[in-house]
Amino acid sequence: MIHVTKLNGTDMVLNADLIEFVESTPDTLISLTTGRKVMVKEGLDDIVERIVAYRRRSVSHPVPVGGEGSIFDPERRQ
Repeated sequence: MIHVTKLNGTDMVLNADLIEFVESTPDTLISLTTGRKVMVKEGLDDIVERIVAYRRRSVSHPVPVGGEGSIFDPERRQ
């Protein structure tokens, strides 16, 4: 997830995994795989940096999907 600011000044958090492309038109337009488009105050390079930082965090702190203690662990008691 990345934080962005819409043109009206409202803060928004976007799922970076859903970003299809980003363009500068001259405002920054983020197109999502869902078809939704969001105009933001941040520049193109800033958005790219935030996406890269998000990906680095995701890789360095992966979410466990199995094994002891995981919600997918069949031995775990609710």
